[in-house]
Parts: sequence; C-alpha cells; structure tokens
Amino acid sequence: MTAVERRAVSTLAAVFALRMFGLFVVLPVLVLYAGELRGATALTAGLALGVYGLTQALLQIPFGVLSDRFPRKTVIHAGLICFIAGSVVAALADSIAVMIAGRALQGGGAIASAVLALTADLTRDRQRAKAMAVIGVSIGGVFMLSLVLGPALDGWVGVRGMFWLAAALGVAAMVLLQCVAEPLRDAGAAPNVTSAGLRKSLTDAALLRLNFGIFTSHLALTALFVVLPGALLENLSLPPAQHWKVYIPVLAASLPVMALLVRHTAQPGGQRRAVLFSALLLVLSQGALYAGLQTGWILVFGAWLFFCGFNTLEAALPAEVSRRAGAADKGAALGVYYSAQFLGVFCGGLAGGWLAGSFSAAPVFLFCAAPVAVFGILSARAAAETAHRTLVLAVDAADSRATARRLAALSGVVEVTLLEKEKQAWLRVDPERFDVAQLRGLAYFHEKSL
Repeated sequence: MTAVERRAVSTLAAVFALRMFGLFVVLPVLVLYAGELRGATALTAGLALGVYGLTQALLQIPFGVLSDRFPRKTVIHAGLICFIAGSVVAALADSIAVMIAGRALQGGGAIASAVLALTADLTRDRQRAKAMAVIGVSIGGVFMLSLVLGPALDGWVGVRGMFWLAAALGVAAMVLLQCVAEPLRDAGAAPNVTSAGLRKSLTDAALLRLNFGIFTSHLALTALFVVLPGALLENLSLPPAQHWKVYIPVLAASLPVMALLVRHTAQPGGQRRAVLFSALLLVLSQGALYAGLQTGWILVFGAWLFFCGFNTLEAALPAEVSRRAGAADKGAALGVYYSAQFLGVFCGGLAGGWLAGSFSAAPVFLFCAAPVAVFGILSARAAAETAHRTLVLAVDAADSRATARRLAALSGVVEVTLLEKEKQAWLRVDPERFDVAQLRGLAYFHEKSL
C-alpha cells in the first residue's frame, strides 16, 4: 500500500472500530440493566438490545446514496453525530421507551456504506481486499474485546457510564476522521444522484450475487450463535462467562488463513478463487459443527473453519462490490450490500431460533449449509471480472475539476480520483483500451510518474 492508502485505511478502521465498540460493549449487560427500567418487559428489553440493527438496516441505503451526492466525510460526520446523540439519550434514559429510542438513534448513524465507499475511493483495486480485511478484523476484534470488557466496565462505571463512554468515542472518531484525505471523486462526470444508481444496485446480476453472498454468510453467523453457546456448554462443559476462551483463540487462529486468501486476491483471478474457497470452507464448517455435537473439540474445529471462510468473505465481497459498482454510485451499491447483511442477521436469528426450538441444533447447521452452497455455485458460474489497473500519478494543476474532466475523457479511463492535498491523481484504467502515451502531452503530469 502507498502512504496515502495506509493512512486512510488505518484511520477509517479506527473510526469504524470506535463506533462499533460503543454499540457492542453494552451487549453482555444491557438486557439485565434495561429490564429494571420503568415499563420494561422481557420483550422490550430484548428490543432495546437489538433495535440498533433494524435502524442500521433501514438507513444504510440512504446514507450510501447521500455519500454519492455529498462529500463522504460530511455524511460520515452526520452519522457520527447521530450516534453520539443516541448514546447521550441512552445514558439519560429512565424508562425502557427512552432507552429503545436511544439505541435506535445510535444505530441510525448507519455509516458503514459511506465509510467503505470512502475506503474504496482511497485504495487501488489490488489493495482493496486488504483494506477491507483490516476494517473487518478491527470490527471482529472490537466485538470480542466487548465480550470481555463489557462486564468489567459495568462493574466500574455502570451501563450509564458505558453510554457516556460511547458518546466520547464518537467524538474521538470525528476528530480522527479529519486525518483522512477528502478525494475529488471522478469529478469529470456528473454525480449519479438520480434513482439510476440505486436501481442498478438492485438489479445488476453481479451485485445481486455479492449481496446474496453477504446475506448468506451473516445468516449462517447469526444462526451459529443461536446454538453454539448451548453446544459449548453441553459438549465442553464451558459456562457462558468463559466462552470467550473459545471465541478469541478461534478468531485469532483464523486470521493467518484469511491473510493468505486476501493476499491471493491481488493476483489475476485471485478474487474469484478466494471467494469460492471461502464458500467451500463455510459449507465444510457446517458439517464439522454438526459432527461436533457428538465430539466437543470437533465443534471448535468447525468454528475455526467457519471464521476462516467468513472473515475472508468479509474482506473480499465489499471490495468486489466497490469494483463492480459505477464510479458515481459506490455508496448506493454498498448501502444495498449492508442492508442485505443486516437482513441476513435478522433471518439467521429468526430461522435459527425456530429450528433450534422446534427440533434441535443439528438442523440449524444443515439449514446454513444450503444457501452458502448456492452462493458458491453462483460464484463458480459467474463471468470473470474485467481486470483493471490503477495508475498513481503526480499532478500539479491549479484547476482540479478541469484536470479531472480531461482525465475522464481519455480512452480506457474507468474512474478518476484526485487527492488535491497530496497532489496525486489515481486513474483506474482498462489495460486493453488505455494507452499511457495519452498522458505524455498533458503538461501538468511530472514525467517521472509515467
């Protein structure tokens, strides 16, 4: 990665992680606390716990579309303000209704699509899966850290204090965001602010396949956690308070496999092979988990297989969405993508709970294997993606928008990103149609960059 890419990815991963820690840290203790608020029932306490997921699912597309129309950092700042406001409301809540409103407002800052679109703007095609992996690992790490620190922080500052901490982390994220470059995205073309970009995101066959992929992986993840805690207790005699002793080592052991597969995506055809292998790992993991109901440690092996495949898809799929989407509608495409993800979370919890309650844990694993296998078959039959190349050029032009228009008009140029402060222009080009000689007559390019 270039210095610009490293700075952008590390900072955006930190922004994402700070917000997600504020959402996750209360998960181990919120239901007990919410149950003591005025007007609380078991149903409303559960709603307070999970309502943030519903508002995130509903608002990913609007935030993504807005990030295509306005500067992405502006949209992300707006989402963080919403998250901070929700944290404050939850911290001050004295009734379950106010708590639910606060949690809903927390989730209403649905910035995932905008953050990932900005990450895509600031990374080249071959580095994008690595960038998504860094962000994905940071979220997974924050989730596991929340399981460990949540009960400890509850004893130290209480749930109200944890919500105030979340608000402070939101402010810190806004400050960090200022360190990220604001690219002039494909300024040579008019932004797609009509319904065309969203319509493409909902009808394009390649994007629909990728959305189905993230839907199935999160359906399987949520269904897994419906039955895995009980299986660990029954087969390994491990009480819930110690389940992190399985989760954290399994997640850590899956990272080298994910890193190897993500590194492979930079090779020609590597993206497709990584996705296919990850889908295969998810299917095999369900078989191992099924067998693990009889032998406890096979259960742990199955969980490891699952996270090897799941974490790789978490990096590879959004990277491919950002490449498949048009230059002017990445935010919309990623908004639809993340809505599919949260819909998978909802369906996985619903279906997993029904199957486990009506039958047993075993049918849950068989149920999860089927849609993942379908996704793998669809991926195997999909047409190969056109391999693009990204040129990083030194540029010194007084009128950046005129520069972008001239670059966008060149034959074979797919996308233009100008980083004005860094004095760089990133050209995403089709190697079969682009001739570098087109650049040599442009006075504002330094010869050494060619």
